[in-house]
Parts: sequence; structure tokens; C-alpha cells
Amino acid sequence: MKRLVVIILLTVPILALAQHSKAVKLYERGQAALSRGNGDEAVRLLRQAVEADSTLLEAHLMLAEWYLDTRHDSEAMMHYLSVTRQNATFHTPAWIELANLQLAAGDYSSAANSYRQFLLLDKRSPKRHSEAEKGIETARFRQEAIANPVPFNPVNLGQGINSSDDEYLPALTVDGETMVFTRRFARRATTTANTREEEDIYCSSLKENRWQKASPLPSPLNSTDNEGAECISQDGRIMFFTACERQDGGGRCDLYMCIRRGDTWGRPRNLGMPVNSGAWEGQPSFSIDGKTLYFVSNRKGGYGGMDIWKSTFADGRWTEPENLGPDINTPGNEMSPFIHYDDQTLYFASDGHIGMGGMDIFVARKKELGKGWTTPVNLGYPINTSSDETGLIVDATAQTAYFASDREGGFGKLDIYSFALPDALRPIPTICYKGTVTDAVSGTPVNSDIRIVDLADGNTVANTSSDASSGQYAISLPTGRSYAFHVNAKGYLFHSLNVSEQSDNQAIRQSDNHTIDITLNPIASGSRIALRNIFFETGKAELLPRSHYELDRLVELLQNNPTLSVELGGHTDNTGTAEANKKLSEARAKAVYGYLVSNSIVASRLSFQGYGESRPVATNDTPEGRAENRRVEMTIK
Repeated sequence: MKRLVVIILLTVPILALAQHSKAVKLYERGQAALSRGNGDEAVRLLRQAVEADSTLLEAHLMLAEWYLDTRHDSEAMMHYLSVTRQNATFHTPAWIELANLQLAAGDYSSAANSYRQFLLLDKRSPKRHSEAEKGIETARFRQEAIANPVPFNPVNLGQGINSSDDEYLPALTVDGETMVFTRRFARRATTTANTREEEDIYCSSLKENRWQKASPLPSPLNSTDNEGAECISQDGRIMFFTACERQDGGGRCDLYMCIRRGDTWGRPRNLGMPVNSGAWEGQPSFSIDGKTLYFVSNRKGGYGGMDIWKSTFADGRWTEPENLGPDINTPGNEMSPFIHYDDQTLYFASDGHIGMGGMDIFVARKKELGKGWTTPVNLGYPINTSSDETGLIVDATAQTAYFASDREGGFGKLDIYSFALPDALRPIPTICYKGTVTDAVSGTPVNSDIRIVDLADGNTVANTSSDASSGQYAISLPTGRSYAFHVNAKGYLFHSLNVSEQSDNQAIRQSDNHTIDITLNPIASGSRIALRNIFFETGKAELLPRSHYELDRLVELLQNNPTLSVELGGHTDNTGTAEANKKLSEARAKAVYGYLVSNSIVASRLSFQGYGESRPVATNDTPEGRAENRRVEMTIK
């Protein structure tokens, strides 16, 4: 209505120029009716005025503003056109209002022309000039997007996931075998016949390539209030979710965390400050490193309405949230972040970046050294349309995306679909490694901490743990890199293995299902571990720099167990003579001995021995077997 008040004030003196007295009187009566708040009467009189005199631009303009305010876009466009065609300079803001309507209607060429007319004629509105310039860019983008559609063939996930209710905001474990999602349904009140809408978190498992019938997660995770907008850790044992209006909440909606032990979900815990605030927090996404939580909030300090923030878990607490900055956030709204398993690629929805209209889905990638983000890229048409698109996730293989849509042919208004993601929009592919950690003597499951280190730079890229009751773990790693797996548990020697697609030192290669079962040796006399991430140049005994991470873990083990005495044994494959291999293996064991002594491990606790090719653990007939035989072992005396 503010626009209408402005129009009333602007047009009163202009009426003296009108020639048709009947039209003028009808206009004045319409203006008075509008001032009294009688919109229907005003519209009737104003329409009569333009019928009596189609050149009465004041009446056309007032009708255009009324129809725009009441969301009758086609009628508003008609009257703005009457104004601009008859007198281009009569009311220059009419051009930008007309352009906005043409843009929304999909008439992109006309919209761009109307924006340009506004820029030519209006010299007083810098803010609206920015709006017009963005409008021209938006019209150009939409024309090009529709002319160059991306491949898109969404497939409904079926009745195991979808129902006559609304399903949306899916989340997926890294192995692709468990999906959790939000379902909105009508719940009948217990004391009356009334019903109200409620949101709960549901779960489904993939069996024989088919999603099984979903069921709600049990109390206390779900309650009679609203729970949803969730994410799940890659191993399926930690869930973050959004809950609103709870008694322990600090704002309208807060973030909660819940941990699964075995098959049982524990009691949800409010993350508290500083992650939650008195504002709205929700829609979490948890990174592969097990430390970083991305989420949406309208808290103070943002760039617009809803922004994407992140907080890091360090020293037993969540850090003060950090806004992702203007690379991602805009004066509009950014929603539903999803950080992929590659820990580099972020998908999110926005109505502030240039798009097809409403909320569009974008992808951005971390810059080198994690300093900001690349310019977000719109996923294109017809993935994005003039409707709202939100809540997209991508599986570990980087090939399949999942999202919710209200397209025709579903089981309800909102269903969850999958589609093949175009190559240019894909993240770095990752491989899921999973298995069981057990006691090497008893075979019982072990609750262990698993850290994955990128051997190229020594940085930790992922943290996870094995379940206490089952020993199971799952983790996803970007392809094309060499990694050190370090598995630790109290009372056990650490377990070391090397996973690489390219390295000759590879001890464990990918199997078809990428399963790596791990056994931990108790700290006891005779227990032995192979140090799989200690590296030497071929035929030499000088330690390579990428060995330091593993050597430092060995230093820690000996420091934490000051009574241990150990032997370091060097081993080779059968390439070369037995004498040369024995000499080389001893030199390599001595190099490890020297590193430990130089890091304050008392020499009397250590000894070293070269065994050459005499104690193979695998065949020497294959590159894989020879790689396993080339090793340094530590044995407790």
C-alpha cells in the first residue's frame, strides 16, 4: 500500500491536465474510496475512469499499483504497459515494476528492454539502478539457461520412501544404504477432533537396490513436536537435526545432536550456545572431518535474511559460528547447505544469487587453502525452475543427486527423487571404506578411533570411530590420493595401513566392495604391528618426509607406555639377492630406531633387526604382494 500512497500524492496536481471531466471525477472518487480502505469500490471506479478516458494515466497507474499489491500480476502488467506506452517519462518507476512482472512471466526480452528504459530515464534512484542491472543479468541468464538445458531425468524413489504426505530434505549415509528424511503429516489431536501438521524424521534402508518401507525414528529423537531438516554422519551413528518450540530451546528453532549406540538412538541434546542463539537455527550439514557443522541462521551479523554459517568442534566445544561470507551469502536467503563427502563442494539453495526464480540450487567449491569459496554456479534449467528448489544432496560416488519436488506423477505433493548429476556439477568422487574393528585375540568388537591422514601434506582429512557394540565403521575418501589409516583404542597397539590408488607402497588395495576389516593387537608381550606408512626411496634407507606422521604416532605410543620395550624389524620382498635384502632391511629398521631416539625415546627400550626376504606375509609373485612384504614391524618384547 505504500506505493499507492505515493501515487496519490504525485498525481493530484497532474489531474489539471486531464481533458475528460467524467473520467477525472471517477478517478477522484476512486482515490477517495482507496483512502477509506475500500479497495473493491476504488478498483470499480478507477476501471470506469480508464474506460471513459484511456489517456488518464493517473488512473492506470493507481490500478497497476493496486493489482501489483494484491498479486494480480497480469492486470498490473496491462496497466503499467498503458502508462509506459503513452508517456515513457510520466512515472519512471513504472518501467522497473513492469520489467519485474515481465521477468516473472518469462518474457525475458521485454523485461530486459524495460529495465534498460528505466536506466535511461531515471537519474535519481541508485538503489533501483542496481535492481535494474541485476534484472538485465537475470533475464539474460534465464534466456540462456532455457536455450541450453542440462540433462535431467528425475526418478521417484518409490513408495518405500514417498507417501501421500510430504517428504523432503533427504540425508544419506556414505555407503548409500540408509536414508533419513523429513515427513510432514497430519496428526489428530488427542483431546479434540482437530488435526495439526507435524514433522518427524523417517528412515529407510536400501536392499537389493530398492528402498524399504520407511518408519519414523523412535522417541525420544522424534516427539509430538516438530523434528526434521536433519543430517546424518557418514557412518550413520550421529544425527544433527532441527527442532522447534522445545522447552530446552533457546530460540524458535534450535539444532540438536543425537548419538546411536548399536541399534538404539540416545536422547537428543541441544547444542546450546554459541551454535544456537535466540534466532532461528536449522538445516545442518556435517563435514567428513567430523569437526565442522554447517547450518542456516538469521542471527545478527549476516548478509541478509537466512545465511549459511559454520562452527567447528575443538577442545571439547563448538566454536563461535562463522558466516560463510559474501561468496555464498547475499541480501536474500540462503538455505539447505550440503557439504559433500569430498569436503570441498558445497550445494545450497538461494533466492539472492541470479537464477530461474524463487529458490535455486547452486554449487560452490572451496578455494585453495580453504580461503573462501568460488563463485556459486547455478545448477541450470530444468533442475532449477521458477518454483522453489531446495534440499539437494549428492551421494559419495558424485554421480547421483537427491532432492524433493512437487512435480506431477508423485505419490504426494512433495516426493523425493534421484537423478544423474551432470558432469560439470559433480563433486570429487569419493570411495566408501567400511568394515569391522575387532580384538585380534578374542575376535570381539572394539570401539576405536579412526583417523585418516593425507600423506601428501600430513593433514587429517577425516575422523570416525567404530561402534562399541558391533565394531563397524564407514568412511568416505576422495579418490586419487594416498592415505594413512590410523586406528587407536585404549589397551591396544595402533593399527596402521596405507590406502592408495597409485602408490607402489600400497598394502591394501580396494576390493570391489571396499571392505577393510581391522584387527587390533592388545598391548602384550609378542604383539606386533606393521608400520604401513613408513616410506623409503627404492633400494635406500633414508626416511621420506611423508613417514613422519606415522613415526610421530609411534613416539606417542612409546611415551604413553613407558614400560614397553620393542624390536624394530625390517623386511623386504625377494627382488635382488638375499644378502643385499638383509642389509637393506636392517638399515631401514635402524633408520626408524634413529628417529625414535632423536625424539627422546630411551635407546635401551629399543632394538633393531633386519630380516630381509625371510619372513614374507604375502606372495612375491604380484606387485600387491611384494608391496605388503616391504615393511617395518614393531614387536613388543
